[in-house]
Amino acid sequence: MFLPRKIVEEKLLRILAEDAGEGDVTTSLLIPVDMNVEASVIAKETGVVAGVEEAQILLRSLGIEVEASLYDGTKVKPKQTVLKMHGDARTILTAERTVLNLLARMSGIASATRNLVNELRKARIKVRVACTRKTAPGLIYFDKKAVRIGGGDTHRLHLDDMILIKDNHLAIAGAVEQAVRKAKENASLSKKIEVEVTRVDDVLLAVKAGADIVMLDNFSPQRIRKAIELMKKEKCYGKVLLEASGGITAKNVMEFASTGVDLVSLGELTQSSRALNMNLKIDIKKKG
Repeated sequence: MFLPRKIVEEKLLRILAEDAGEGDVTTSLLIPVDMNVEASVIAKETGVVAGVEEAQILLRSLGIEVEASLYDGTKVKPKQTVLKMHGDARTILTAERTVLNLLARMSGIASATRNLVNELRKARIKVRVACTRKTAPGLIYFDKKAVRIGGGDTHRLHLDDMILIKDNHLAIAGAVEQAVRKAKENASLSKKIEVEVTRVDDVLLAVKAGADIVMLDNFSPQRIRKAIELMKKEKCYGKVLLEASGGITAKNVMEFASTGVDLVSLGELTQSSRALNMNLKIDIKKKG
C-alpha cells in the first residue's frame, strides 16, 4: 500500500486547510513572528503507533524540522515521545491539531487491529482480519493504511480494486449465478470477483458460477458452519476464499474466526476504533 509522497502531501495539506480556515487568529494575535520553538508529540496511553510517516510529511512540507522517536507499527507507552520537531512557532501551533488528529486516529485503528490479530494468533487460528469501506470521508487511505500497520487486511481500498457484487447489485442484475457469470465474461482477468450471499444455498451457486471469494453476509457462526458442511459435501470447500462479514465485533470475532472461514471483516476497525490519546508540548523557545 503506497502512494507517492507528493500525493500524500497534497491530501494532508487539504486536511490542514480545512482546519485552518482563513488562518489561526489566536496564534496570530499572541505569538510573535519568526519565533522558533521545539516541541514533542507524547503518547498518553499504551498502543501501536501509526501515522508517523504522514505527520513527518506534513510538518516537513510546512518547513518544520521533524525527527521520529518511534516508527509506524511499534508499541508506545504512556509518556513516551513519538515525534520531536523544531521550527516556526506559528506554523507548529496551526498544524498541531491536524497532526494530533491524524496520529491519534491512525494509532487507535492500528492498536485495535493489532489486538485482534494477536488474539487470533494466541488461539492459533489462521484467519485474516480485514476492515471494510466504512471509513471517514476523505480518510480512507489513512484509515486503511493504519489497519495494515496493525497487521490487518485492507480489503478494497477503492471501488476499482476488485469486483464485489453486493445485495443491491443483485437486486438489479439478477440472481447470484447470473451476476457472477456476467461479471466474469466482461471483466478484466486480473480482477478478482467476490459476491455477497445471504442464503446458504447461494454459496454453492456462487462457487459454481466462478466467484473467487464468497462473502457470507450476516451469517451466524452456526449458518457459516452449515454452509461449509455443504461445500465439503460438494467437494468445493477450499476452492474459493470465504469471508465472514456483518455483525462481527472484537467481542465475538473468535466465534466467527473459528468456523473455517479465511477472512473476517469488521466495520468497527475504521468506523468505531477509539483514538489513541496523545498531546503536543512546546518544550523550548528560541529566538529566530
